[in-house]
Amino acid sequence: MDVQLMVSQFLGGLGIFLFGIQIMGDGLKKTAGDSLRDLLNRFTSTPLKAVLTGVLVTVLLQSSSGTTVLTVGLVSAGFMKLRQAIGVIMGANIGTTITAFIIGINVGEYALPILGIGAILLFFFKKQLINNTGQIMFGFGALFYGLELMGSGMAPLEDLPAFTNLMVNLSNHPILAAFTGTGMTLIMQSSSATVGILQKLYMQGSVSLDAVLPILFGDNIGTTITAILATIGASTAAKRTAGAHVLFNVIGTVIFLIFLNPFTGLVVWFGQMLNLNPALQIAFAHGLFNIGNVLIQFWFINNIARLMERIIPGKDAIVEYDTTTLDTKFIRISPNLALNQAKLEINQMSKFAIEEFQHSFSYYREQKDNDLSTVVNLEEAVNNIDRRLTEYLMVISAEKLTVAESNELSALIDVMKYLERIGDHSENIANNVKAIIKIEKKKKSKNKEKGRTNGEKPFLYDQDVIDMFEMVESIVKNAILAYEEDDEELANKVISQDPLINKMEIKMRKKYIESVNNGTERSGDGILFIDIVSSLERIGDHSVKIARHVDSKQSFLTISETFDRVGGASRLRPLTPPYVPFGIRRFHFILNMYFIVMLYTRD
Repeated sequence: MDVQLMVSQFLGGLGIFLFGIQIMGDGLKKTAGDSLRDLLNRFTSTPLKAVLTGVLVTVLLQSSSGTTVLTVGLVSAGFMKLRQAIGVIMGANIGTTITAFIIGINVGEYALPILGIGAILLFFFKKQLINNTGQIMFGFGALFYGLELMGSGMAPLEDLPAFTNLMVNLSNHPILAAFTGTGMTLIMQSSSATVGILQKLYMQGSVSLDAVLPILFGDNIGTTITAILATIGASTAAKRTAGAHVLFNVIGTVIFLIFLNPFTGLVVWFGQMLNLNPALQIAFAHGLFNIGNVLIQFWFINNIARLMERIIPGKDAIVEYDTTTLDTKFIRISPNLALNQAKLEINQMSKFAIEEFQHSFSYYREQKDNDLSTVVNLEEAVNNIDRRLTEYLMVISAEKLTVAESNELSALIDVMKYLERIGDHSENIANNVKAIIKIEKKKKSKNKEKGRTNGEKPFLYDQDVIDMFEMVESIVKNAILAYEEDDEELANKVISQDPLINKMEIKMRKKYIESVNNGTERSGDGILFIDIVSSLERIGDHSVKIARHVDSKQSFLTISETFDRVGGASRLRPLTPPYVPFGIRRFHFILNMYFIVMLYTRD
């Protein structure tokens, strides 16, 4: 037996298999569009919906770990409660069994032709849909080709006495077998790969069903490691979500190990009744285990959530986000009512934008990781609101609107995009601070320094930057308050402060450039400080633009005035409420589209 050839063939096959799963999942994700996160976000209002959504998203991603990581992110950002997340995780465990059923079909002899057709579609066609289809087929073919290589590499194992003895021991010690499955999945980072290996071994007769099933149970525990890694430095809510994932799979494994003999008999009975091949028998056992586990624990979602809250105490560092504001029924009732709902969403978005800026400022002063994670969560919230609100406003813009409503719609679009950019620049500040901290730590390590003394100022301390942070914070708050309360006096105050911010930015830019050019010793990279200052100046600019939208009646020209200005309709009669003529409405709709495109493409 050539052990080297066997090992290299197995490892090569495993690599191609994992690559195939990833490529196929990416292709499915592209075909499904960028709506997977929104799908998780929107359709998890009840436990049953959460489970079904978890199944669907996992089938599209071909990765229960991917679904779980998305869920952890949504919980951290406040878009999903812990109880909803547990339902999604349960569904993800069912969804991941689809790969085992695909493998069980055993179309390995067609792997290379499928892979070849996929490559042709992927590399010789420009149309996106054909490319995505090619990617799915390429991944599908690679998956089976990798399995064939692994199977060929593992074939000699059945003649190896040490392996035979190991399988006998695992058959007699189910708990040890479960730990083996957990360890295999931890190493490979894919329960699908572990299941695929078990299917091949069982098909070859190298391992008995008594050993396969406990290993299969342990696989589900091993797959939780990705979610655990995703919570490093994350919020308490995210850690509870990952903890619930572990707890769910551990409880399921314990239950099915206790009833291993009846479960094994059930699997054998179904295999005989349905005339399943060995690979499909394992896939069926995998599906039966996960569906059974969900049916048992589904009724205890609230209990699992409460238990996790006790095991992982602490306040949830999440964003409390109200997802009920934007409802299309308001558009059908009245566009004006829908615009009022959009205003409420803008108010919520502005609250998050302010908080994100404040936490980036706090991170600059204190360098606490909790502030950084909060900035990330708030940015997630701001971006989600931006996506949802953009879609909502586009639907409103297609309705019959009065001139005032059209102007208000345009103002909302503008303000929404300014708030989104304030969030972007706040996150950019936090990332630059993080980079400076990393540079400083490297310098301390090289110089073998043990940190600063009690009387020494923090290495990021710069009074000029602190002053600019404080002024920009005041401008952001006042601009948003002026817009919400239609306060012209406050808006004018904000606008008048714009030159001061610009002067401060120019002054500090010169200061840091001179510092870099002169080689002055500084903690951190001066270029990153310049980027922080630039981000502050841009936040000030966007705040001023928000302030200029106060009293929108004076800020916008009516459609008739616009025509008069350009000389297109100098004698156009004043438009009479309640509606604008269709031709002008269409012109205004196109104009809105143009404004949105410009807003998305400018700084």
